[in-house]
Amino acid sequence: MRFVWADHGSPDYWKAVELRRLVLRVPLGLDFTDEELEAEAGQRTLLALDAGGALSGCLVLKPLDAGTVQMRQVATHPDYQGRGVGREMVHESERWARENGFTRMYLHARKVVVGFYERLEYQVCSEEYEEVGIPHLSMEKPLV
Repeated sequence: MRFVWADHGSPDYWKAVELRRLVLRVPLGLDFTDEELEAEAGQRTLLALDAGGALSGCLVLKPLDAGTVQMRQVATHPDYQGRGVGREMVHESERWARENGFTRMYLHARKVVVGFYERLEYQVCSEEYEEVGIPHLSMEKPLV
């Protein structure tokens, strides 16, 4: 697996948007608004590519302040789920965050995937709340 950072608005970025739509939005009867996608201009989009160059997963990193970056929109293509793609993307995003001076990763986890993040040493830091119509918990991990 190899990783590529896609520039906002690039063809690779739009491939990631389509994967996120397929995995994260369509099952909930949702889609992205133009405003949501425009707001990603200052964020980083990571793509995971298989040996043949096919998109197997993606995620978005949003700097919140000088020390904290938020991981969001983590999506693994259905054909690659359960193969470690998500885990490797999280590790790559943490590596990038450390190299860029961030000391804390923060995320909103769908309740059904909290165990995945706990196995990667993330800790719940909120009460349960609803986002996009489903239960979520905020989680964090120190990067130092």
